Amino acid sequence: QVELVESGGGLVQPGGSLKISCAASVRSFSMWTMGWFRQAPGKEREFVAAHRYSRPRLYYADYGDAVKGRFTVPRDNANSTAYLQMNHLKPEDTADYYCGAKFGGSNDVVDGELYAYWGQGTQVTVSS
Repeated sequence: QVELVESGGGLVQPGGSLKISCAASVRSFSMWTMGWFRQAPGKEREFVAAHRYSRPRLYYADYGDAVKGRFTVPRDNANSTAYLQMNHLKPEDTADYYCGAKFGGSNDVVDGELYAYWGQGTQVTVSS
């Protein structure tokens, strides 16, 4: 049974930073593409970022336009954990954040329907 457990959300001031985690109970975590999406109240789910598997020890990072240059997606394969590091946060980053996982590489990381598993979500609020 695959499970993704998120943690690390909370309240942060504009301009601040926050790092959220997604711990995965999967075999061969290093071969999974990990994506991050968010959904604000009254809005559709939005692609945030992905750490895309290509081949052993080769990954690519993809970012949505709204977060490019501010967010990064490190991962710790030894501990089967993906992260979303958020810097220079803005009030418009306020949303519920979800991690998704799909096995192997993919040229399409933006379509949430292509992810097989999802975390429970964690709330991020950017406000003074």
